[in-house]
Amino acid sequence: MRRLSLIAGIALVALAFGASTRVADTREGLIAEAITLLAGLVGISLILYGVFAGAHPAPGPAIPRTPTPARTPSAREFAIGAAGLGLAAILVGGLGITAGLEWAALGLVLLLPMIVGSTILCARFLRTR
Repeated sequence: MRRLSLIAGIALVALAFGASTRVADTREGLIAEAITLLAGLVGISLILYGVFAGAHPAPGPAIPRTPTPARTPSAREFAIGAAGLGLAAILVGGLGITAGLEWAALGLVLLLPMIVGSTILCARFLRTR
């Protein structure tokens, strides 16, 4: 199965390269562009599957786990969290000023994981004090 997916992936990547020579600003060119993109995507996916399917890491020796004591957050973590929140505010504010509120809302959505992580760092530090 892995060998078949490697062969099919290589064939699709070759098809994508072949179709890329026909890309133009016509209807047929747009169809060739779609074939290029989709064949390349599926081809690379099949190649990666063929290379990495069934690759399992070697089992290591069983090490008994002892529970580690909870450590207290350091002031460095609080500084990193505060800097992340400040950077997010600057970026979203800059988007709001230069591009408008819609782009600022989009930037806020994209930065949401960073904002949440920075808030958690700050809250953990403040909760332990």
